[in-house]
Amino acid sequence: MILIIFTHRPVSVKGQSLTTSFYSKACPLAESIVQATMKAYFLLQPSIAPAMLKLLFSDCFVQGCDASVLLSGPNTEKTAEANLNLRGFKVIEDIKNEIELACPGVVSCADILALAAREAVVLTKGPYWEVKLGRRDGNVSLAANVKSLPSQTDSITEMLRIFANYGLNTEEFVVLIGAHTLGTASCNNSIAHRINKINGSFSTGLNFNPLFLAMLQQSCPIGGDGSRRVALDTGSELIFDTSIFKNILNGSTVLDIDQSLLNIPTIYRMMQQFITFKRFNTIFVRAMNRMSEIQVKTGFIGEIRRNCSMVN
Repeated sequence: MILIIFTHRPVSVKGQSLTTSFYSKACPLAESIVQATMKAYFLLQPSIAPAMLKLLFSDCFVQGCDASVLLSGPNTEKTAEANLNLRGFKVIEDIKNEIELACPGVVSCADILALAAREAVVLTKGPYWEVKLGRRDGNVSLAANVKSLPSQTDSITEMLRIFANYGLNTEEFVVLIGAHTLGTASCNNSIAHRINKINGSFSTGLNFNPLFLAMLQQSCPIGGDGSRRVALDTGSELIFDTSIFKNILNGSTVLDIDQSLLNIPTIYRMMQQFITFKRFNTIFVRAMNRMSEIQVKTGFIGEIRRNCSMVN
């Protein structure tokens, strides 16, 4: 496979710039409310951490980071097939309600989502970073627009093209894939088709670790419970670390997109480097900042929703 290395292309931001001190006077308690609420949910339901990261990703890659994925109603983004398994909406609503009590009409749902995603990483022992704030909420959410969301069925080349269109380079693509160190996938939707035998060989053309493949077959047998879930990063689904890259290099990953990274020599070398946690953290923080600033609305564009699930 020929790999094109994409470089960062700045995303235009209309209106005023985002800043880490945006709410320092208007709502100084905003970040502490997000932190406290996320911690309370995480202690009861640790799987909320990967859910929040996926929610931010699903928002930012469709019309930018404007909380449009949070809007409810017929034919909104959350009703699209690709988004039916999204979770975490109640967490955002609870955070929003607490913030509205402290400083009504000030903090956007888009900023809350960006902060909650950061807390998801911190709570799972990942890096902390300052989130630039000042996003405003969009008032359009259409299921039809979700077709722009990257899919697990896309080739690596197509994935890299989509990420590059949003100002994310190849390194940043790889570290964001590294977020698969958190979370699980269902046997029915993500795994079973990869482990079906065809004439004694496996339908996937990728190299599986035989022991891992046997484990997957046992966890997700043909005709078994399709709703059963398997960790994306075996032994580390609730710890934010670089073991996902060790597992990819060892042929022990669940998702096609993760395993297919082995086919690209340049990305293969990147994964070897990212096993070192310090380097991974540096690039991951940069990637999260860039992703969370995709086509943001600022200034007089958009609104500050009073309720994250509906426009004002």
